[in-house]
Amino acid sequence: MSQLCEQILKHLEKHDKVNTLSLCNILGEDHQKIVGALKNHEANIYNAVPESGVIQMDLMKLPNAKIGFSKAMSAGWIQVDKTAAPPLVKRKALTIVDIVQEHLKKIALGDSSKLSDKDKQEYKKRKLIQEVTIKSFNLTKGSDFKVTLDKLETDLTTEMLTSGHWQNLKFKEYNFGALGTFLECGYLHPLLKIFLEMGFSEMPTNNYIENSFWNFDTLFQPQQHPARDAHDTFFISDPKLSTKFPQDYLERVKKVHSKGGYGSQGYGYDWKIEEAQKNLLRTHTTAVSARMLYKIAQLKEFKPVKLFSIDKVFRNETLDATHLAEFYQVEGVIADYNLTLGDLIGVFAEFFKKLGITQLDFKPAYNPYTEPSMEIFCFHPGLGKWIEIGNSGIFRPEMLLPMGLPEDVCVIAWGLSLERPTMIKYGFNNIRDLVGPKVDLEMVQRSPICRLNK
Repeated sequence: MSQLCEQILKHLEKHDKVNTLSLCNILGEDHQKIVGALKNHEANIYNAVPESGVIQMDLMKLPNAKIGFSKAMSAGWIQVDKTAAPPLVKRKALTIVDIVQEHLKKIALGDSSKLSDKDKQEYKKRKLIQEVTIKSFNLTKGSDFKVTLDKLETDLTTEMLTSGHWQNLKFKEYNFGALGTFLECGYLHPLLKIFLEMGFSEMPTNNYIENSFWNFDTLFQPQQHPARDAHDTFFISDPKLSTKFPQDYLERVKKVHSKGGYGSQGYGYDWKIEEAQKNLLRTHTTAVSARMLYKIAQLKEFKPVKLFSIDKVFRNETLDATHLAEFYQVEGVIADYNLTLGDLIGVFAEFFKKLGITQLDFKPAYNPYTEPSMEIFCFHPGLGKWIEIGNSGIFRPEMLLPMGLPEDVCVIAWGLSLERPTMIKYGFNNIRDLVGPKVDLEMVQRSPICRLNK
């Protein structure tokens, strides 16, 4: 090995640089042997010291001189003559046995049994060797051994059962520990959270088809009112009429319309049952409120209630930026003693504040079933104008007393558009971007929600 190191050094003496692969052909040696000679640092230091000695500073300029010098000194191969100025490094041993190279040869041949753990760790630090773990496996034929792999079926189909083909197939085992596919589910609307926080209970609103009695007559809306015209209401052709009504209540409604009562003169017209029987797509969820108030009036003892609903209503409207033929209405009813219009305005202020809407305006209005009545307006920054978002008022005695509610009970009520306040909160300028094929359903999913379970 020392001879090989001398050959490499003599070659470098004549050439500036050379690749180790080229040295294989030039010197006729194996590449690994050449690399091993280069990495044998202590032997390289020994071979670089001539018989006459070499200045220590010059010797330390060689590659990896520090570790090679230390190892060569420990092995007793070289010594430092400090009597000379400057100090000289001289050979101490006449010949050397390159233990490192011998060890590396044995490792290359797969024999490292006589190599101590200390030597292994030393050579790892010097990056002369690296430890590689090789795993092997013993292969044997199994009971289902085949040269080709069969695809296991994952689904049992109707065709497999009817044809009997399933008997010749192999199915993948069912993994009971696997997680199921995530199922999409419905989401609660943010407005539900607001009403629940304010102490309201939700009314059932599952009947889109209503009859004129509950939609109009119970609300003290005269049968000649323009809202009952086909230009404003979608009437049903089949079934065209309803026949089941609370008879005693129907008679009281008929009387208050035609002759008056409860301090009212009524409308003084011939009330017709045929008009009340007509079926229609409900024009407002106030019909639901009427049904609920009548139900409450039949209880033995009246208790104050706060009710709400959010559901679809239908009107024969011309579509534009703020109108739809079908839309959602937010209905609210509070029945209690000694309620005033101020209580109603306070409820609106709190409700819309939770939506982030503070610019409200109220205007006097007329409704057949409320007195006093008022319309509610919100300012829409995108459109730059005030838009109507609902109607409200205090239900008239002509509506409440025929139901059987106590005379000192007041009911404040309102019907709001769901879409228009939402347009203001989320900056929509066209209602058709909120309802229909352009609607962003992620708005509902992203909104924080509180769900209360009893």
